[in-house]
Amino acid sequence: MFKTVLIANRGEIALRVIRTCRRLGIRTVAVYSDADAHAAHVKAADTAVHLGPAAASESYLRIDKVIDAARSTGAEAIHPGYGFLSENAEFSAACEAAGIVFLGPGAQAIRTMGDKITAKQAVSSRGVPLVPGTKDAAMSDEALIAASTDIGFPVLIKPSAGGGGKGMHAVFDAEKLAEALQTARREAASSFGDDTLFLERLVATPRHIEVQVMADAHGNVIHLGERECSLQRRHQKVIEEAPSALLDEATRARIGQAACETAKSVGYVGAGTVEFIVGADRPDEFFFMEMNTRLQVEHPVTEEVTGIDLVELQLLVGAGERLPLSQDDITLTGHSIEARIYAEDPSRGFLPTGGRALDVVFPEGEGIRVDAGLEAGQTIASDYDPMIAKLIVRAEDRAAAIARLDAALAASAVPGIVTNIDFLRTLLALPEVVAGDLDTSLIDNLGEEQLAHTATEIHAQLAAAAVLATGGAAGTTLTGPITAAELTANRSAASAWAGPSAWRASRPEFRPTLRLATGGQTMEVVADADRVDSDADGLWRVVLGGVQHTARIFSDAGERTIWVSTDRGIHVFTRPLADSSLTPGLEGAEVLAPMPGAVVAVRVDTGDRVDQGDPIVVVEAMKMEHVLTAPAAGIVSVTAVEGAQVGLDEVLATVVDEDIAEEAGIGEPAD
Repeated sequence: MFKTVLIANRGEIALRVIRTCRRLGIRTVAVYSDADAHAAHVKAADTAVHLGPAAASESYLRIDKVIDAARSTGAEAIHPGYGFLSENAEFSAACEAAGIVFLGPGAQAIRTMGDKITAKQAVSSRGVPLVPGTKDAAMSDEALIAASTDIGFPVLIKPSAGGGGKGMHAVFDAEKLAEALQTARREAASSFGDDTLFLERLVATPRHIEVQVMADAHGNVIHLGERECSLQRRHQKVIEEAPSALLDEATRARIGQAACETAKSVGYVGAGTVEFIVGADRPDEFFFMEMNTRLQVEHPVTEEVTGIDLVELQLLVGAGERLPLSQDDITLTGHSIEARIYAEDPSRGFLPTGGRALDVVFPEGEGIRVDAGLEAGQTIASDYDPMIAKLIVRAEDRAAAIARLDAALAASAVPGIVTNIDFLRTLLALPEVVAGDLDTSLIDNLGEEQLAHTATEIHAQLAAAAVLATGGAAGTTLTGPITAAELTANRSAASAWAGPSAWRASRPEFRPTLRLATGGQTMEVVADADRVDSDADGLWRVVLGGVQHTARIFSDAGERTIWVSTDRGIHVFTRPLADSSLTPGLEGAEVLAPMPGAVVAVRVDTGDRVDQGDPIVVVEAMKMEHVLTAPAAGIVSVTAVEGAQVGLDEVLATVVDEDIAEEAGIGEPAD
């Protein structure tokens, strides 16, 4: 066995590999960029080597720097994880040339399976079923159109060199094929530098089933069952499970054998995944899609139902040993589901988010596994994939696993960063998901209401109570209980956060009404808490109408935001700016920050007349500039200040009717 292994990756997969290496007594070497200098995987490894700037092209993707890091630390093998260089044939070849073991397949296997056309040619020789489609490379548009008659509509246009859904187009009518081919070629050339296309029959109600395989250098190949990865958004997986609820035992055996034949077709060595497409209406019919020549993100669900450490098998095979298992040794026990936790906002089109993790809260317990590379205080930037953690559960059956995963997600929170945690719970509760009636378009077909993330009245009241209890000072912690009378007394506080925007005299006691922004909208919250208490661990207890509610509440001293996390979800609220030029209580169409960022330009001044769609403010976030426009025509009142940092949903400007603006003294009177 190896004495030292370098992990050419970052985050949770680097930590995952380190755990197995440590159990086996193998010394580990981490690599890192400027952005990851203090990351968890760097701290966990026995030693670490700096690669370069944050950009992956200057650090994690630099083959020469990774090889030099292995040489300088005496690493005998390199584990590539997934992404980055994991399916790079040149990297595999460079490792071989340097006398370093690449813990993956050889360069030729990667090249063959990396091209969809050559991959299909290879597996067809082993009798692996293929979706009806074109087989020749570099076919012209005319040839593809002619071939579509034999394939039958609908057809799917796919780029030979690509992935991630780029350049893919579904065509249902023959007369639309020519135009779609031209579009697909442009997209493929732009994304991959190769405009080669092929056609496949479009499988109705497709389900994504993949099979885990392991192979050694002595000709032994086994499979470890299948995973279902049909719950995807924009061709990116969100929830994966093992085994699939679709397959019966006979089909499971046939698809597993087809996966092994796929590996044998290229003399495969190491861990790999063979992906198949299965029509929900014909679950006994499956077709080869592609082979991923690496360990998959979702490999933990296979480990949970088989009890086998796949990274350990990679190390054994890489060291030249025979597989210690035969196919008869593989059994699937129970059911496992993995949820990918992303730094993204599903309610805003799955827009990537960023920020600093104020805390990282994940549950522990029987049947719960967390693979995460995020720590409290760590900043999520845009340089890398937005996935920040994987939550994996195992139970005796699928229904129990869904219930356990939902409960585990309810106990998870990453305040400071908008994530998809609440969306995952919504997804798990869908009748189709509960019944196992999945397909790859299910998420993409969800409506705005199902993707919306609306704060409940309880969350709003908890936020208001925390704001008043701390006097509106961000980053402060409440010590000891505060009564309703004491909360009411805070109405005279000078803080813009605590300051009321309106008062209601119809109640026995005056209660302040706070104006907070959340979920892309602003709301006025009448603070109704009878009593508020919290402890040093951030656990708050708020009594509303005689009923006590418990939450974890955080505020960031560097931001004007407050995060409220309960078993009903986590929501972020933004307080108004202290130096706001808006008249208190001014109603209008508001321009809100779509994510935390910096104001790089203010295109208008307070009092300017604007039309709907006119640019108002430019915010830079996740290394992208977002031009925010006027939601309506009228007079604008600007809150944003160029160069200022803004929080999620912070009010940057308000556009009001000219009559209202004139009453408020904003802008010049209309002619």
